[in-house]
Amino acid sequence: MGSDSGWIQVYAPATVANCGPAFDTLGFALERPGDRLAARWSAKPGVRLIEISDESIGAEHNLPLPRDPAKNTAGIAAIKALKLAGASAKRGLELKLHKGVPPGSGLGSSAASAVAAAWAVGELLDSSLPRQALLEACLEAEAAVSGRFADNIAPALYGGFVLIRSYDPLEIISLPVPPTLRLVIVRPHYRLLTKRARAVLPERVTLSAAVRNWANVGALVAALYRDDPALLGRALQDEIVEPARAPLIPGFAEAKAAALQAGALGCAISGAGPALFAIADEAGPLERIAQAICRVFQAHGLESSVYHSGISTRGVHRI
Repeated sequence: MGSDSGWIQVYAPATVANCGPAFDTLGFALERPGDRLAARWSAKPGVRLIEISDESIGAEHNLPLPRDPAKNTAGIAAIKALKLAGASAKRGLELKLHKGVPPGSGLGSSAASAVAAAWAVGELLDSSLPRQALLEACLEAEAAVSGRFADNIAPALYGGFVLIRSYDPLEIISLPVPPTLRLVIVRPHYRLLTKRARAVLPERVTLSAAVRNWANVGALVAALYRDDPALLGRALQDEIVEPARAPLIPGFAEAKAAALQAGALGCAISGAGPALFAIADEAGPLERIAQAICRVFQAHGLESSVYHSGISTRGVHRI
């Protein structure tokens, strides 16, 4: 990424959405991985993505990301943020995007790009554009590629755990981050697009399954306030979305069982998958948990990447 005069750099974290039973309503930000984006003003009008680099490992991520700013979430978010800020249409903006969050991983890749670009616009304008306005810009970007969902965007923008109580009107609630919570993310090298993962969701659910999911969402929020990783682990049970998506992830059921047997307090799909996240308390054997999951994926012919990460309480920020 360039270090020329005029460039600023922004970091936007990967995120975990859904958190088990809280489909489309809850997510949290990770310290790593993340996207880095450089931005600067240009004499040529319009937003341009002049460079995209990708550190993702695995042949499944060889599909090129669009350089057209109208088709890339970074470009769309930047255009919308400039418009919301009232910036002159004649102003030019150049972006260099370095992808650290692999597309199709279940870790909020498109959201990280959008949030980084919108935040960079705010930094360059030195404006008081509120996060709510930046959130709207990023939602428009997400809607163009996967749907108008905020459970990745909001935690990347606000940091920590966030609850999306409502979309109309848009209401984001920040939740406590338990200091004793530890987690590990395992991403099998297998691309699973959000569109495909949403296509398998059931249109109808039983009342009994819905009641159990509501109870687990309530317990999950209570666990965050109580700093109770054990309760949080028990609350990660999802009886609606996970059973529908599990067949899309080779070895998922075995990997989850292996994580729990290795000492995880809970384990669930990250977002649309195929990444999994597992949680533990301060004494939890995270390395053993990660190895147990990786062994299962390897038995199914998949290599994996492991991220030992804390929860990012700052979210997107200038670097």
